[in-house]
Amino acid sequence: MMLGTFAAFWAVSILFVITPGVDWAYTIAAGMRDRAVPPAVGGLLLGHLAATLIVAAGVGALIASMPIAMTILTVAGSAYLLWLGIGMLMNPPMPGTAEQADAPSAWGWLVKGVCVSGLNPKVFLLFLALLPQFVNPSAAWSVPAQILALGLIHIFSCGVVYLMVGYGSHAVLRTRPQAAKVVGRISGAAMVAIAAFLLLGQFKG
Repeated sequence: MMLGTFAAFWAVSILFVITPGVDWAYTIAAGMRDRAVPPAVGGLLLGHLAATLIVAAGVGALIASMPIAMTILTVAGSAYLLWLGIGMLMNPPMPGTAEQADAPSAWGWLVKGVCVSGLNPKVFLLFLALLPQFVNPSAAWSVPAQILALGLIHIFSCGVVYLMVGYGSHAVLRTRPQAAKVVGRISGAAMVAIAAFLLLGQFKG
């Protein structure tokens, strides 16, 4: 693959990474808890890696061609986002965890992160639509290897941006509990809105 292909793909993918969405909302929520950012971001990246591997293996196109499979994925992902968003609205994350015995563990943040990105049908469809556009069937690398390499570039960008967002929210909001509560509820509302949008799309379809 040419270096120009990697650069062109990165220029497109970074636009999606820096656009606030569910991943941002989850990362901001993690930023308001001590030591939650690394496992939360790690979980999100594992979800993106799973989507990349599915597309690289050719399973992605098969799933996308099966309406019932896409419906199940969308409903499952939307239901999880809805549950997570409602939880954040009712109990917004606050800076620190010492006073919250029920705060999620590092493992909990990681598993939730995997579910947030791995069950998000928008992530799957984005990879399915975007990655193949930058693949050259006549290149020295195999098509799955090219897709995996492009996916890793996207995942690296996600890691850098999400860590900045998480630690940035921690630095700004850790001494502002009321602002943190508002931001947490906004993040929860964003998750609920995205989940509702995905579900309405299924009903309209």
